[in-house]
Amino acid sequence: MLSRTADSLYWVSRYVERAEYLARILDATTRLTNLPHAYGGAGTEWQSAVSTAGCEEAFAKAYGEANERNVCDFLTFNPDNHSSIRNCLALARSNARAVRTALTSEMWDALNGAWLELQRFEKKRMDREELARFLDWVKNVSLVFDGSAYRTMLRDDGYWFSRLGVYVERADNTARILDVKYHVLLPANEQVGGSLDYFQWTTILREVSALTAYHWVYREAVKPLLIADLLILNRRMPRSLASCYENISRFLDALGDAYGRQGPAQRQARKTLANLNNTRIDDIFQHGLHEFISDFITENNRLGGTIIEQYLQ
Repeated sequence: MLSRTADSLYWVSRYVERAEYLARILDATTRLTNLPHAYGGAGTEWQSAVSTAGCEEAFAKAYGEANERNVCDFLTFNPDNHSSIRNCLALARSNARAVRTALTSEMWDALNGAWLELQRFEKKRMDREELARFLDWVKNVSLVFDGSAYRTMLRDDGYWFSRLGVYVERADNTARILDVKYHVLLPANEQVGGSLDYFQWTTILREVSALTAYHWVYREAVKPLLIADLLILNRRMPRSLASCYENISRFLDALGDAYGRQGPAQRQARKTLANLNNTRIDDIFQHGLHEFISDFITENNRLGGTIIEQYLQ
């Protein structure tokens, strides 16, 4: 496969995954701001949304104050924000169009149809009710595209590059969600394990579609340690870091076998997967969740760069 084709397939999936992630962030933040004032929030929810999206500097230059109107505009339709939902879907479609023959008709129809529908959403006035409909639509676009890829793509290098884009992006997203909750959302004077903390963690589980899974796995009340265990180390949870790296390692190995050569990307993925498999959640909290997540994000970004250098240039 030509490197430019592989590159486009990789980024199509990353951009679609990122658009869904931004929709989940905004949906969760709206839920948090709707909590009764009696729970004592400190008004950091919209700032946390910007932090979780990883675009604090760009937002500060464009708006300054992190309130509902500014953050929603910046993360949904702002053309100057490279990672807004609008631009993610536009870039996904642009990359897909460049490799139209490498996609199945179902995948192309999902993206092209989404782009046309997006034009209609841009013309509407985004009150809370319309925003909720838009966010649900974005999540559904991702589900349809991902399902189309899973159900219709030939299992060859095109499929493997597409899946790598999904899981590298998803691992980054899950890590950022955990880190921001732990350091931004809960006010300094609020009790860990208190009512606000409980509702914030529950919302985080909803944000990654893991609330039901949590209760099935642990059968306990919501606890930060167990939530972190689910989203970091539990390979049965599709959005966990361990699950993402199990898939990343598998698809990189498939590429290595197909091309007859292993490289630094395979070695880095195996090393990260081994670290996750050999780590206990108690050890992570003992040494610092923030430090662990920061190191993971750095390593995940490094792997993304290595994949580009090894295969996509």
